[in-house]
Amino acid sequence: MVVRIVVENNVKVPLRDGTMLRADVFRPDSRDRFPTLIRRTPYGRGGPPAGASLDALRLVNAGYNLLVQDTRGRGGSEGRFEPFRDEGADGADTVNWASAQPYCDGTVGMLGRSYEGSAALLAAAEAPPALHAIGSHAAGSEFYEGWCYQGGAFQLGFCLHWTLIDLVLPAVRDAGRDASDPDVAQVIEALDDIEALYRTPWRALDLLDRLAPYYRRWLEHPVRGAYWRGTAPNRRYPDVRAPGLHIGGWYDIFLGGTLANFVGMRTKGSSDAVRELSTLVVGPWSHLVAGGIFPQRRYGTRADEQFLDVTALHLAHFDHALKGVGSLRDRVRLFLTGTDRWESYEDWPVPGTRERALHLTSGVRHANTAAGDGQLIPAAPTGSGADRFRHDPGDPVPTTGGATLMTGLYVGADCGPQDQREVERRTDVLCYTSDALDADLTVIGEVRLVAYVSSSGVDTDITAKLVDVAPEGRAEGLCDGILRARYRESLSRPRPLTPGQVVEVTVRLGAVGHVFLAGHRIRLEVAGSNFPRFDLNTGTGGTSLALEEQGYEVVVNAVHHGSAWPSRLLLPVHAAD
Repeated sequence: MVVRIVVENNVKVPLRDGTMLRADVFRPDSRDRFPTLIRRTPYGRGGPPAGASLDALRLVNAGYNLLVQDTRGRGGSEGRFEPFRDEGADGADTVNWASAQPYCDGTVGMLGRSYEGSAALLAAAEAPPALHAIGSHAAGSEFYEGWCYQGGAFQLGFCLHWTLIDLVLPAVRDAGRDASDPDVAQVIEALDDIEALYRTPWRALDLLDRLAPYYRRWLEHPVRGAYWRGTAPNRRYPDVRAPGLHIGGWYDIFLGGTLANFVGMRTKGSSDAVRELSTLVVGPWSHLVAGGIFPQRRYGTRADEQFLDVTALHLAHFDHALKGVGSLRDRVRLFLTGTDRWESYEDWPVPGTRERALHLTSGVRHANTAAGDGQLIPAAPTGSGADRFRHDPGDPVPTTGGATLMTGLYVGADCGPQDQREVERRTDVLCYTSDALDADLTVIGEVRLVAYVSSSGVDTDITAKLVDVAPEGRAEGLCDGILRARYRESLSRPRPLTPGQVVEVTVRLGAVGHVFLAGHRIRLEVAGSNFPRFDLNTGTGGTSLALEEQGYEVVVNAVHHGSAWPSRLLLPVHAAD
């Protein structure tokens, strides 16, 4: 249907502590009452009302009110902004207020992308009675692991740029400052010189202390402790009663959180609805690339979010959960790269997958560079050996594609499936490669590296990357991860290395839905840095270089393999293969 739409701007929404938030409301011009959908954003409500991926007009025409609200301390809303700190309570208060309005039928859904989706999850954990569904698009499951940190390493590339361009710059502009203002000028200068700032990130702290003091607090809390608990949706799944539509991308920086949110709500949610009606969609997207077209790879028209019709996915979810119409169709829809097709499954992890180990080994040339003789083999080698590489913070391994949110900011840092051959020429990158496959191999799920490593230092980083090597030589990165070695036992209790002592580490590379085609080879890269996506490990066990200027040590790391040290890559292989 096509309806006349009533728009109310600058609507005041009171919170329990007296703070007043501002919102815009878009609703059908009708005496009937409809469910209300809420999008709460720190990025300003002046853009597309339902966000970049959704058609607000279609939502309202389908019989929904849409309330778009500036979060606390942002845009026109009162209060002090501290990322995620108040989103649970503020979101619940907003749901309660919206459900009582005369145009609402008493039922509410929440939706949003990225920060907005995580804010919706935090509100859902408060279990406001009127909230019956959420749509969480490219959202994290906690503010520590997968957002500010990964494997104990600070996500420098994302956090520094996000804070400057999405949080600080809009705030100073909302305050009425123009380019002549000294703070605005410094923010612009920092963004224009971001490549140099990544190498000396402590230079930005004075500016950020004035305009975003929370940034320093992130750096001053490098362990997963009490500081982060109140902003972690994954600690509150048993409190959630509203089913979620979870949408993510294989190259999205928050994919791990999206998957964790789906699994957590499916297995721990407090209602039958949240356990049975939650759904998952993962496409060949990054956080900012929604069309399936990357600089070095195009996945086809069917990969486009708009062709898939993300608005229709939301409408089907809300219609079923809020209006009781329609039915649950595909619980899990995944786009399998390699064969570039959509497939449906009963659940995630995908039933019928089994873990297959590929063991690391090498010969006299060792695994340094792709020209070495590092191998991935099906059975553990009977002998023993080790491959060594240097980690020099002055010459780090550059970020080259992957699940980054730094597009166009640093040489080689564009997100997504990039060719790794240039990186694989570096002697500080170990490469282990399988034989050419006799048949297609479908890998769906989280990829892990279990490795036995030693270092000449008291701390180091171990990075790992899964690569698909085509017959013509192109080495396409699929997923990657990092572990700061002092967090090998726990993200909450760091423990330094003993130089020269061999320890077991597990590096989580993230998830894939990928088909290695016959004739292709599987490759694993291992290195000591992925910069500037992650801050540099000083090798001294000291604080992050992002927090203060300090010295660093070049360390030599070794990856041990053989019967005594069975280092191995673990792939979740689909049962059909």
